[in-house]
Amino acid sequence: MKVIQLHQKEKQLIELAVENNRQAQQQIYAKFSPKMLSVCRQYIKDIHHAEDVMITGFMKVFTNLKSFEHKGSFEGWVRRIMVFECIDFLRVKKNDFNHKDIEDVTINESESGYEMEEFSVDDIQNLIDNLPDGYKMVFNLYAVEGYKHQEIAQMLKISEGTSKSQLSHARKVLQIQITELKNKQNAVK
Repeated sequence: MKVIQLHQKEKQLIELAVENNRQAQQQIYAKFSPKMLSVCRQYIKDIHHAEDVMITGFMKVFTNLKSFEHKGSFEGWVRRIMVFECIDFLRVKKNDFNHKDIEDVTINESESGYEMEEFSVDDIQNLIDNLPDGYKMVFNLYAVEGYKHQEIAQMLKISEGTSKSQLSHARKVLQIQITELKNKQNAVK
């Protein structure tokens, strides 16, 4: 019963926000902004730019709220808007993600070999932040958001092979960075 009540409350809150009820919009913002800032921060290194993108994303959320059909998760719908806002921001910022077109890249999907539990969330975020923007964008879309290469290619207007190569390169760079971080940690011990 409680799950249904929570869903009904969210649906009512959304309906009020559609009618430009500022309190309802504020409640939605307060509820989702910490998570959405985290999403934006995954893509955008500078926290101030990430905040700006998140705010722009919420403007789009409220502008397009009437198009939310209550099919699937509202949080997922908001998250998708935030991801697209990040892509747009980086596209304008860089005008190009410096993707390399490599059509025939083979990727071993299980090429990790590292225990990520050894590292803090900040360590992992710093490693991802150090990736070139193109690598970082594809890595986040694939590994964090769960998009397929075909979807990523459409979103970023690149070929599927480029998406695969960017992911492969990102993984290689991350493996090097992880090895360096492990060596530093072992030297301190």
